[in-house]
Amino acid sequence: MTSPKRNKAKIVNGPGGYILQDVPHLIDYLPDLPTYPNPLQDNPAYSVVKQYFVDADDSVPEKIVVHKDGPRGIHFRRAGPRQKVYFDSDEVHACIVTCGGLCPGLNTVIREIVSSLSCMYSVNRILGIDGGYRGFYAKNTIPLDSKVVNDIHKRGGTILGTSRGGHDTAKIVDSILDRGINQVYIIGGDGTQRGASVIFEEIRRRGLKVAVVGIPKTIDNDIPVIDRSFGFDTAVEEAQRAINAAHVEAESNENGIGFVKLMGRYSGFIAMYATLASRDVDCCLIPESPFYLEGEGGLLEFIERRLKENGHMVIVLAEGAGQDLMSKRMESNTLEDASDPTYMIRAVPSNASDNVYCSLLAQSAVHGAMAGYTGYTSGLVNGRQTYIPYYRITEKQNHVVITDRMWARLLSSTNQPSFLGPKDIPEEKKELPVTPLPDGIVDIPPVTKEITK
Repeated sequence: MTSPKRNKAKIVNGPGGYILQDVPHLIDYLPDLPTYPNPLQDNPAYSVVKQYFVDADDSVPEKIVVHKDGPRGIHFRRAGPRQKVYFDSDEVHACIVTCGGLCPGLNTVIREIVSSLSCMYSVNRILGIDGGYRGFYAKNTIPLDSKVVNDIHKRGGTILGTSRGGHDTAKIVDSILDRGINQVYIIGGDGTQRGASVIFEEIRRRGLKVAVVGIPKTIDNDIPVIDRSFGFDTAVEEAQRAINAAHVEAESNENGIGFVKLMGRYSGFIAMYATLASRDVDCCLIPESPFYLEGEGGLLEFIERRLKENGHMVIVLAEGAGQDLMSKRMESNTLEDASDPTYMIRAVPSNASDNVYCSLLAQSAVHGAMAGYTGYTSGLVNGRQTYIPYYRITEKQNHVVITDRMWARLLSSTNQPSFLGPKDIPEEKKELPVTPLPDGIVDIPPVTKEITK
């Protein structure tokens, strides 16, 4: 896949330092599209709900904590149904694709996209793309309806199959055009969303009436801006099973050490939250917090002291922690998934909390596509469903901030040392400038590396 060109951001400025990082709309390049009354106006389940339709000016702040004299800051367009839609239900031909690794909730998202299209908007032509991006041009499609997806949320994995890579923009858009598809729902992580952005740009270049919508997926919770990614709650809950088992084993043996390796090659959110939830963990190691093994204040000294105090201990390790301590030969082994709780966690169905979250993400995605929005990701920001432009989702990875209160809470819970001296603690990341351009357009520079001493 070629790298996407950095596009001009769609920005709306308002009083008091208000900035709306808006998402594209079909009328941006197809200005004469007709509109239709939203079918939900006649749906008995929704017609009785007061203020069900979202106001055109509703937005959600990126940062909820502000100073009284400070600017209002960056906002995102609030998700939800609009009174007018840009697709007649009979003309909609939608498709759904899942890409990347497995994650709890994939089937729930698929189910709810299909249910929302068919039950809310009376859409009856929905295809599943088999096997990720390459499925657009290399595999058969799977017809989807409410009966097909009725019980899939009770199963792990994805009924559509998935894969990594296989992104050929021209072939994908040609397939979309040949099949008469006009709504594309893409479920995947940051790499998948970059691919979705490229697809959207090619569709816009060709002037096609096709809405491209992303739903962010990463079990590691490392996608920026959004509160959390779907499947994360389930992953933390399932990690408890492994931690509890390790604790029982360690406690039952003299100087027993329970060692639990969890997902998190670059971000340690699952390990951190599982540790906080467990309260049985003596030490949590994550990629963001360097540590050393030997010498005063090192990990081995801490292990020895904790064993003398308690007679046992439990260590939780995110898979990316301590990579600098490994030999080059061992580092090559990290390219393959190890035999740890990873598969047990990735493959389970989503729990109740994630099921509800997946439903809201899917419904919001469908409402946005029907309302003509495109080139965006559906995500939760400060507890509200929003539409986020692709460049904000793909600009960087989210990481645990080891100078944050949450990491301090973990250190207090485990009573482990930070393994860091003052010189090792990075400076707070500086805000990047936003340069105004003509006609309310701004050019936001790409994020490269965190700024440290």
